[in-house]
Amino acid sequence: MFSNGYLLPQDNAQNHLRIVPKKRSGSQPKASICLNGHVARRKPKAQETEYWDKDLPGFGLRVFPSGCKTWFVMLRQRRKQRRISLGQVGEVSASEARWLAKAELLKVALGGLPVRGSAAESKKKQMPLMRDYAHRFWADYARHWKPSTQRRNKTAIFRDICDAFGDCRVDELRKSDILFWRDSFATKPGVFNRTLPVLAVMMTYAEQLGLRPKGSNPCKGTPRYKKTRMERLLTKREFGRLAVALSDFENTRPEAVTAIRLLIYTGARRGEIENLRWEWVQPPRLMLPDSKTGAKIIYLNRQALALLDDIPDRKSNGLVFPAHYADAPINLGNFWPKIRNHAAFPDVRHSFASIAIADNISLMVIGKLLGHALAETTARYAHLFDEVVADAAARVSGSIVKCLGIAS
Repeated sequence: MFSNGYLLPQDNAQNHLRIVPKKRSGSQPKASICLNGHVARRKPKAQETEYWDKDLPGFGLRVFPSGCKTWFVMLRQRRKQRRISLGQVGEVSASEARWLAKAELLKVALGGLPVRGSAAESKKKQMPLMRDYAHRFWADYARHWKPSTQRRNKTAIFRDICDAFGDCRVDELRKSDILFWRDSFATKPGVFNRTLPVLAVMMTYAEQLGLRPKGSNPCKGTPRYKKTRMERLLTKREFGRLAVALSDFENTRPEAVTAIRLLIYTGARRGEIENLRWEWVQPPRLMLPDSKTGAKIIYLNRQALALLDDIPDRKSNGLVFPAHYADAPINLGNFWPKIRNHAAFPDVRHSFASIAIADNISLMVIGKLLGHALAETTARYAHLFDEVVADAAARVSGSIVKCLGIAS
C-alpha cells in the first residue's frame, strides 16, 4: 500500500462504502468480494448496486436495474475524489478492467511523473483496420475453401465488408453496427445472407488471433432475411409438359437437354452435373471426388446410363458437358428457366424427392440418393408424406369397415 496519500486506505475507506442516491440512503453497503466474470454475470437488482474488489482498493462494478454494468475505479487526485469509468461489461472483461484500474491508480501514485501510455491504449493503436485484417484473413483462411467458394467470398470480403467496415478497427465492431449494416441490404437480401456468415467467420478468427475478446462475435444472433422458397412441386401431368418442352429444345441445345434429363433421373445438384467429368463416370455410379457435402456417389439407373451411352464423341477424360465457346462447364442456370417458362411452370423446384416419397421410399434412403450429409436437410421433405399417410389411413379404415360389415 502506498503511503503518499494518493491511494485510499483499505480499511474504513470512503471509497469502500456504497455510494447511493439520497433516495436510497437507507440501503446497506456491499461487502468487498473478488470481482470476476461470475460477479459480472449476476442478475441486476431492483436498485442500483455497486460491488467492490477485496484485493484492489478502489476497483468496483456498478450495476443498474436496467441491466447496464460498468467497471470503474475510485481514486483521489489532488485532494479530490474521482470516479473513472473503465468500460461496460461485454466490451471489457473483468481481467482487462482490473488491469486498467491498476494503470489508473499507478498514474495517480506517480504524481504526474511521465509514464508510458497505458497498455490498453497502446494495444488499441496497434489493432489493425478491417481493411488490413481482411488481407491477413484471406491469406490464412481462403485455402480451406473450395475454388467456387473462394470466388464468392472474395467478393463478399473485399467489396461488401471492406466497403462498409474497412476504416474500423477489428475490435470496434459491435452488434449495433451489424444491424445497421443489415438494413442497408433491404433491397439485396440474398447478398446479405451470403455475406453475413463470411463476416462471422472473420470475427471468430480475430478472436483466435487475440484481436477481439473471446465470445464477442458481433454477428452472433443477427437474423438473416427470410427467403421465399419455391415449394410447388411437379405433378405427373406437368412432368408430361416438361418432356414436351425438352423435346422442343432438343434440336437446338441437345447437350443442355441431356444434362437436364440426367439431373431429373439422378436427383443430383446442378453444379454436380455441370462439372461432371468422364473420369468420374464409373457405371453404375458417378464417383464424385468432391461436392457440396464432400466426396459423393450418385447411383445411375437404366435411363441415366442410356443417356450417357448416347452422348457422341465420348472421351476417357474431360468435361461431359463442356460449354460451346469456352473451355468451361455448361451453364444450365441460363437454360433451365427457358425450359420452365416454355412448359408454363416457372415456379417449381426439383421433384426427385416428391416422386420418391410417392413411391413409399423412406427419408433415410432419399437422403442417401440425394447425398445429404445431415438428416435435417432431408427432413424438409417430410411434409410431402402427408398425402401418402392420408391415403394409407383411408385404405386402412376402408378395410376395417369391410371387416365390420358396415356399408360405406
